[in-house]
Amino acid sequence: MIWNALRQAGRVPSDLSVQQRFRVQQRFSHRVLGHLGVQLELRGLEHIGEGPYLIAPLHEGIADVLCLLRLPLPMRFVARREIFGWPEVGPAITRLGHLSINPEHPLGGFRDLWRGAESILGGGESLVVFPQGTVLGLQTDFQRGVFEVARRVGVPILPVALSGTHRIWEHPFAPTLRYGQRVALTVLPPISAEELQTGNLEAIRVRTRRAMKAAALAPGSPPVRFFEPDRDGYWDGFRLVIDPDYPELARRMDARRGSLIPETA
Repeated sequence: MIWNALRQAGRVPSDLSVQQRFRVQQRFSHRVLGHLGVQLELRGLEHIGEGPYLIAPLHEGIADVLCLLRLPLPMRFVARREIFGWPEVGPAITRLGHLSINPEHPLGGFRDLWRGAESILGGGESLVVFPQGTVLGLQTDFQRGVFEVARRVGVPILPVALSGTHRIWEHPFAPTLRYGQRVALTVLPPISAEELQTGNLEAIRVRTRRAMKAAALAPGSPPVRFFEPDRDGYWDGFRLVIDPDYPELARRMDARRGSLIPETA
C-alpha cells in the first residue's frame, strides 16, 4: 500500500499549485497513518498562524514527515541528497518539489538551503528543516543553519516537538514496521521574525533546543529515541554533534573521534 501511494505521488503533475500540493500530501499522510493505525496526538495547534514558517521539528525517523503533514500548513521538506535516489521515495519527493541538500558539505549545503528557502517561503509555503539533521536520537545538537536562514529570509520559526515516531519504523537501525504506535506532536510558540533579526541567534538556538526537548520529554508523552553508540554505531565520518546538555555522551563521542585522528609529530 505504501509503495503504491508513493508511485501515485511520483506521477502527479510537476506544476502543482501550493494548494494542490497541500492536498496531495495530506491525502498521502492520512492514507498511510490510517493504515498503520498511528495514534497521533496533536498539541499546541493554537500557536499556528497563517505562515509561512520555517518549521523546525525534532527528528526521530521517516514517519516524522507523515505526522507533520497533519499540520494545517502547506509545506515542503528539506532532505538529504541521497534520499532523492531511493526507489519510489526519490521520484515522489522530486516530483513534489522538496528541497535536496548535502549536509556533509556545510557551505554548499547552507547555500542550497538558503536559496531554496527564499523560493519556497516566498511562494507562500512553509519549509520544514530538521535542525538536528539526523534521526540518531534526542541527544543530538541543533545546527545553527536553521536559525541563520530564518534571519536572512525574514520569516518566523515554528518549533515542533515530536516523540514516538521512531517506534513506527526505526530505519536505519531496524527493519521492523510497527502498527498502532502512539505519537505526540507538540507545536510550541513561534519565534518571530523580529526576534530573529534583533536577538542573539546562539541564545535563541539553545533556548529553543531545550524547550523542544523538554516538551518531548513531558510526562505522559510517548517515549523518545535515545542514542546509544554502542548499540547504534558511532557514525564515524558523519557530521554529528552531541548536545552539550548530555556531557557524558559528548565526552564519549569526542574520545572516539579523537582516537581516529592520527597523531602528528
